[in-house]
Amino acid sequence: MTTDLIKIEVRDRILLVTLNRPEVHNAINLEMHQALSDCWDSYAADPNLWVAILTGAGDKAFTAGNDLKATAASGFKGGLPKSGFSGLTSRFNLEKPIIAAINGLAMGGGVETALSCDIILASETAKFALPEVKVGFFPSASGVQRLSRYIGRLAAQELMMTGRTFDADEALRLGCINEILAPDELMPRAMQLAEHLCSVSPASIKAMKRVLNTMETTEGLPESLDFSLKIQQEISLTNDFREGVSAFVEKRKPNWTNS
Repeated sequence: MTTDLIKIEVRDRILLVTLNRPEVHNAINLEMHQALSDCWDSYAADPNLWVAILTGAGDKAFTAGNDLKATAASGFKGGLPKSGFSGLTSRFNLEKPIIAAINGLAMGGGVETALSCDIILASETAKFALPEVKVGFFPSASGVQRLSRYIGRLAAQELMMTGRTFDADEALRLGCINEILAPDELMPRAMQLAEHLCSVSPASIKAMKRVLNTMETTEGLPESLDFSLKIQQEISLTNDFREGVSAFVEKRKPNWTNS
């Protein structure tokens, strides 16, 4: 994949992905959606990559969401990849974590993209909104579903029906981000957290994500618990499980192999 719409960097076992259209607040057009979808496909398939970080170029925006000018110019032709907005919002089979580092504006699909990640860090300067109602849309790329599940239906309805902007402090209070950082501390903290995730069992994270993914489609708690037991049995056969137990008994740091 060759494109200048996203920047990709690999640091040991960490994939750093940067949305790279700062001149339009990193708004995402169809070509960028496909580039991101391909990127996440590659991330999923690479056994040497264990954690990803997603952020935006520049200091003004994570992403302003859908590129409305491109949408209007195309006559609404074409569509998103099957994996959804930014290649993430309809991707329910990714078994590796993604950390979102929100470095500025996150609007519309930008919020939906962030909510599709596993951990969300935000700069003190971050601003959020789901303003689709102001232009005749609604948050159809999982905003309705994910925001209402994360912060509760009443609070989510007010944000989505008004389309108002809210800051990082309110986002943290509501429970739709994990942490607020000073702007110059955001990426160092994201890397620190990614490195920490690389220090735990990748097989365990994969198993946990598999259960979390199926929680979106299982009927309820009993079915999900049954599935968890099945996955726990599978993970007990992995090299990482044996290594983790041995390292604990021998009082040493485990050597994970993602196998």
